[in-house]
Amino acid sequence: MSDNVADVIVGDPADGKGVQRLPRTGARRGLRIVALGAMFVVVTSACAFTPNLDPRPLDPSASTRVLAADGSLLAALDAGEHRQPVALSAMAPSLADAVVAIEDHRFFEHSGVDVRAVVRAISHDARAGAVVEGGSTITEQYVRNVLLTGDKTVHRKLKEAVLAVELERKYSKREILERYLNAVYFGDGAYGAEVAAQHYFGGHASALTLAQSATLAGLLQAPDHDNPFRDPVAARNRRNQVLAAMAKYHQITEAQAQTASATPIRLARHTNPDHQKDPYFVEQVRQWFLNNPAFGASEAERAHALYQGGYTITTTLDPKAQAAAEASVRDVLLDRAHDPAAAVVSIEPTTGHVVAYVGGRGYDGPEAWSHWDLAGQAVRPTGSTFKPFVLAAALERHIPLSRTYAAPAAMTLHPAGDVPWTVHNYENHGFGRLDLVDATVESVNTVYAQLMLDVGPAYAVSLATRLGMPAGLHPYPSAVLGDNEVHPLDLADAFATFAADGVHTAPVLVTKVVDRHGTLVYRDRTPHKRVLAADIARTVNHTLEQVVSRGTGVKARIGRPVAAKTGTTDNYEDAWFVGSTPQLTTAVWVGSGSTPYPMLAPRTRVKVTGGTWPAEIWARYASSVLAETPIVDFPQPSAAAADGVLATLPLPDVVGMPRAQGTATVQDNGYTVRLVTRADDQYPPGTIIDESPEAHTPLRAGALVTLTIAGTDTAVRVVTVPHLLGRNQADAATLAARAGLALKVVVQAEPPPGSPSRRAKVWKQSSASGTSVPAGTTITVWLNS
Repeated sequence: MSDNVADVIVGDPADGKGVQRLPRTGARRGLRIVALGAMFVVVTSACAFTPNLDPRPLDPSASTRVLAADGSLLAALDAGEHRQPVALSAMAPSLADAVVAIEDHRFFEHSGVDVRAVVRAISHDARAGAVVEGGSTITEQYVRNVLLTGDKTVHRKLKEAVLAVELERKYSKREILERYLNAVYFGDGAYGAEVAAQHYFGGHASALTLAQSATLAGLLQAPDHDNPFRDPVAARNRRNQVLAAMAKYHQITEAQAQTASATPIRLARHTNPDHQKDPYFVEQVRQWFLNNPAFGASEAERAHALYQGGYTITTTLDPKAQAAAEASVRDVLLDRAHDPAAAVVSIEPTTGHVVAYVGGRGYDGPEAWSHWDLAGQAVRPTGSTFKPFVLAAALERHIPLSRTYAAPAAMTLHPAGDVPWTVHNYENHGFGRLDLVDATVESVNTVYAQLMLDVGPAYAVSLATRLGMPAGLHPYPSAVLGDNEVHPLDLADAFATFAADGVHTAPVLVTKVVDRHGTLVYRDRTPHKRVLAADIARTVNHTLEQVVSRGTGVKARIGRPVAAKTGTTDNYEDAWFVGSTPQLTTAVWVGSGSTPYPMLAPRTRVKVTGGTWPAEIWARYASSVLAETPIVDFPQPSAAAADGVLATLPLPDVVGMPRAQGTATVQDNGYTVRLVTRADDQYPPGTIIDESPEAHTPLRAGALVTLTIAGTDTAVRVVTVPHLLGRNQADAATLAARAGLALKVVVQAEPPPGSPSRRAKVWKQSSASGTSVPAGTTITVWLNS
């Protein structure tokens, strides 16, 4: 190293901010000048500012009221009774050590203002061009929380520094630390160490263990983000950071830190806080307030406003819809001791208003997970409810609904740059060939796996995010089968975009907030943004209506148009039903509230799939809440969209292919094939020698394509066998006639294990759907007796 250069620490090397290299001759001088300058500013500010060390608030505390949409009271949030000051000697010594280690390890050395931290903060603020780092000591934090506002301005920070210096002159370090620990916010409405100890661990502050003390100390920086009730992993990681800091500053040994770091976080169980109505929804509103910068610059300031500011928060919750949602869950999941749990989220598609929100069985339940919000906090795999996003992506990429795919019971695919991927259909059912409508109605995995690769996983996941699914989903091929985990709130949000004609509105919980004086301080102005072409949204809805009319969602028929999708994850551990009418979108999830388990007999009374209990809960809820709402049809796609004009592809070039290969290629793109043979001595018999229209001509879905085959001069019209499984006799006859086929019906009971949903319906057909046969061929179907 050169003689005129030295490593100069700005701040403390332990803060992880690194080392700045300055000339040796100016390093100490520069640091001294900055430090003296900072102290000069504090001193001169002290001359111009008269401190008031009386920590009494200017206004008396007032509860914040949370109202339902009809004005009825849901909750009164009040922190007044949640303060229980105790002496420092009545707190576990490990708590004070943990707080000092992570918040201000030089607390017992400085005089209220840590000059090193100030220099570091000034340096970072200067680079950012704004006040971004506080450099605050424990004394300054106490001053800010009790005596000042939390706004990040230079004037406020000068006041904070002056008051901190004065406070250290008036009180001892132990007195300041005691005041701080009794006033600071630990999250969940808990102010002070005693209340926090009781709230999180069910005991007194004097009985806190080392691991518990570190957990509480870790909450001070970001009480919401590191809340162990909401995010146990984040809480554990933050706790272990605190323990590492305690070991670094020799408050505990490395062995003690390692032992405490390995200790599980065991939390106290809570009943419904303050006997609130709809506590899961109220908690979502509380989090919305605490994370909204409109109510304060810091979380501590926002918490003060929420619990003592006297606001009135008007929400979107409809008490009648909420009661109907809760009743529908109770009526289906009758056996609380043995049945799984459920979550329900119901949204108005055009406004985004969340009108019903069932997050579980209630805070008062005997289960350890009763406080866990299953609607907006827990995440679970989507199952097949992800398929409509892939369908929409396919339509955007001009793949028509009439395109057919092979639909065997199982198949192995080879994604580019990935390992082979084997896909199985539900209960290993094979379907021959299917178009995208029937593949959606039957929720056929092997078809949708191929479609996912044609669309592109990244494109499909990006479209899902555009519609309202959360960012950060994995763009894996298996996403189409539900590998990504989301909240029920996310699925309700995204499906509402389909119901709203392709216009997305983020979920809205709060419509307005007024302060204690009646002044409006917040009004919802959530934007409405078109994210999907209306014709594509309508085409998806039209397809999803058939899921309910004749597919996996038949138990959700309620006598009005319903567009929906079922979903069942591996091993029957999660079951979904997400359904929309034009006025309401509702997501229902059923599964374990804790460790997932297969929802199969004898563990559950029935085999639980998306089409069983979730569909039944949805139907009961929607029938009740929409009983007095006029029946409205979904807007139909334009004639062009219905005919496939929006989903055209250039006609593939099949000249030179064998007849079977060329015919399948054209049919797979959604076109109807007519074969004509013509004598030709240049090509082997059975080879395609011409196609009309010409190759690469854009055609609408279903258009007739004539292929000329080398051979005798005879015209043969080839038709595609429709998908008849699950149809009643009349529908099967109609579809066969439209395709130019004759139908023979055999009435015969389906062998076990038959499905009750296929009573009086076709359970077998002689020619697989999607195959090509000459017009006039007789197709035999077996009708379940």
